[in-house]
Amino acid sequence: MHKKIISILFAIILCLCMIIPAFAVESSSTTSNSGFANEYSRVLDYADVLSQEENDKLEAQFGEIANRQKVDIVICFANSLDGKKTADYTETLYEKHNYGYGENKDGIMLLVSFEEHDWYIATRGYAIHAFTDAGIQYIGNQIKGDLGNGNCYAAAEYFGQICDELISDAKNGNVYGEQTGAIDNEDTGFVLPPPMWILISIGAGLIVALVVVGSMKRKLKTVNLQAAANSYLKSGSLNITESNDIFLYSNVTRTAKPKNNDNNNGSGSSTHESSSGNTYGGGGGKF
Repeated sequence: MHKKIISILFAIILCLCMIIPAFAVESSSTTSNSGFANEYSRVLDYADVLSQEENDKLEAQFGEIANRQKVDIVICFANSLDGKKTADYTETLYEKHNYGYGENKDGIMLLVSFEEHDWYIATRGYAIHAFTDAGIQYIGNQIKGDLGNGNCYAAAEYFGQICDELISDAKNGNVYGEQTGAIDNEDTGFVLPPPMWILISIGAGLIVALVVVGSMKRKLKTVNLQAAANSYLKSGSLNITESNDIFLYSNVTRTAKPKNNDNNNGSGSSTHESSSGNTYGGGGGKF
């Protein structure tokens, strides 16, 4: 009897040892497939500037983009930063809520602080490549008008749309601000490519030149065109006895060799190390 009880207990323990790893594998598989941590809010409205309906719409929008693009998108509205700098506050929240996709925690987070009317964007992982310094400033220029007017929902919604577009462009090899030479007009957001600026400059130069030359030509009423060059010399005024070529100076142009910058990543994104030791990109401004 005693041996039977021991055999049964041993069989139960053996079954448990086989079941526990199975659950562990299933749990691990679920996490790796989703790429994100457990469900969390991507809209942190500490300033109570959004209605519940607006909050829900943004959650749905950001969640859809994040899952489709495999890059997290988060926004935070705050009245106070508790004495922290915008970068520290944003990065601390990002890590506290365990935002980001995959091992590199790919994602972008926008902080809107009403304390000093600051906006700041923090990027991590793939988002550092997708959102260059120029791209971050472009986003800020597009949303700061709505933020300044109190249209926080419109600014947040447009933030999500721009992020979606810039991530798609980056995946297609067209990173905003990387070797494009595009010029961002802060007031309108209109971008002209370099060839267009060149054509406009040439056309304006030709018009100015024609006006100036035409004006000068109209003033030369007493001058007649001569067929020979000698006609322009006064008789006996020039007598050349000797001529020499004298070398006076030369112009030397030197171009500095580009240096490797560990903080650039070759993507037009400056990076820094957070207080926790993780690498972030980012930038901000006022609204």
